[in-house]
Amino acid sequence: MYQYDAYDQAMVDTRVAEFRDQVARRLSGALSEEHFRPLRLLNGLYLQLHAYMLRVAIPYGTLTSRQMRTLADIAEKYDRGYGHFTTRQNIQYNWIKLEQAPDILADLAAVQMHAIQTSGNVIRNVTADHFAGVAKDEVEDPRIAAEIIRQWSTFHPEFSFLPRKFKIAVTADTKDRAAVKFHDIGIAIVKDAKGAPAYDVYVGGGMGRTPFVAPLIKSKLPKTELLSYLDATLRVYNRYGRRDNIYKARIKILVDALGPEEFARQVEDEWQLTRQEHINLPPEEEARIRAFFAPPAYTTEAADLAANMPGTNDPAFRAWLSTNTHAHKAAGYSIVTISLKPIGGIPGDASTAEMNRVADLADTYSLGEIRVTHEQNLILPHVRRSQLHALWTELKTAGLAVANAGLVTDIIACPGLDYCALANARSIPIAQRISERFADLDRQHSVGELKIKISGCINACGHHHAGHIGILGVDRKGEEFYQILLGGSGAEDASIGTILGPGFSADGVVDAVETIVNTYVDLRQPGEPFLAAVRRVGNGPFKERLYARV
Repeated sequence: MYQYDAYDQAMVDTRVAEFRDQVARRLSGALSEEHFRPLRLLNGLYLQLHAYMLRVAIPYGTLTSRQMRTLADIAEKYDRGYGHFTTRQNIQYNWIKLEQAPDILADLAAVQMHAIQTSGNVIRNVTADHFAGVAKDEVEDPRIAAEIIRQWSTFHPEFSFLPRKFKIAVTADTKDRAAVKFHDIGIAIVKDAKGAPAYDVYVGGGMGRTPFVAPLIKSKLPKTELLSYLDATLRVYNRYGRRDNIYKARIKILVDALGPEEFARQVEDEWQLTRQEHINLPPEEEARIRAFFAPPAYTTEAADLAANMPGTNDPAFRAWLSTNTHAHKAAGYSIVTISLKPIGGIPGDASTAEMNRVADLADTYSLGEIRVTHEQNLILPHVRRSQLHALWTELKTAGLAVANAGLVTDIIACPGLDYCALANARSIPIAQRISERFADLDRQHSVGELKIKISGCINACGHHHAGHIGILGVDRKGEEFYQILLGGSGAEDASIGTILGPGFSADGVVDAVETIVNTYVDLRQPGEPFLAAVRRVGNGPFKERLYARV
């Protein structure tokens, strides 16, 4: 992963000092909340229902074991012993005292981390495929492009006050694990006509009250032109994006209003005017950044020992292998998902002890590296297949060996009304009760891949629009109700789920989800996944069965 140079470190340290002064002035009363708010937001500090929340950036989801230990230490010293991993590959702390926030940023800076631009109308944390660099079929490591974009966009003076927040994601595999089509800009690394890496650029995706799947506006952009093309795209948005209405300020609204073809034409015109302004990265700087992402020194011994992997006679181990391990580009290695979705647990939460344990396991089994997924789980990207059973045994001891990655209990959920001042309903208790309803692991594996995503309000931080089953919490005359959507996907076949019908009470929504799952089991064809079945038969059979019981 990228390592700070002296300039990077000085920039982050200076920001810590600036914010320490700003906090002191706020505590003394010299700064009002109105004047302090934009300053704290640019440092990732929110004021939520009960306390301040700090959002820490994890660029493209990559962590060292040392950084993970620091995150664990922050949870212990400044919070209540846990952190919450989010759908933007960040971590959030929900119980922060304002006077301690500068000390947290200083602790982060000591391990090359920060909370800069994790909020505000700026380009937020750039995300990427959590299998980046190790996925068997990727064109190239997408973290290189993500790091280039991160450096270009941090403190960019022209894009520091955009009409609205802005999110960019990068992937490089035919299987999209970064949900690029639901981003303001999504970048897919592909091969051009000569077989060289190039970029397909999608613009105008997003969720919230007006969800859109991003259209492709530029096909096979040459790699050397990335920053100038992004610059032109942001300039068009900055010029024409709505600033008079917060609900119409995202770039997706502009792309929809102009139409993808007209928007692409305007970007192209702007690009032709500005692409010669030395915006693109010099080749030597691209090579410097690329060097940080060189593959580690894998041992050839791993390939020789993989055939003799121990433990395969254990059904519990085999179940975990089938869901939580994935193909690796290096012979003899696997990618491992550590599920942060224990039955009855809070999706994405990890305690201080769990974070420290994952850091230890990363050092022992994964060359000291960890990834955070947008699905609120963790990844060990470099595990020898011959060591998978030993790793699983240690994960089991730590309570982290839940074999449910991608299954019905691997639920994405926002913090909801338990923490968020914007929420209309609770997300966490619904996720917990669904996981308890489907606690039987054999049943989960029988159902197969099924992505449930829950949001506590229309802002869609839980990505409910992209859930195979999406759940949206709404307020109905002071009571929490839940609408159910069906048929969404955040993958390469991106789609927006459609509302089935009237919402359900907090007491009824879990039964409703079970009815949908049982309907799928009854009507599926052999080997047919949930989403494929929904697309084949439509919503009708599910709706009929669901509301027959109301």
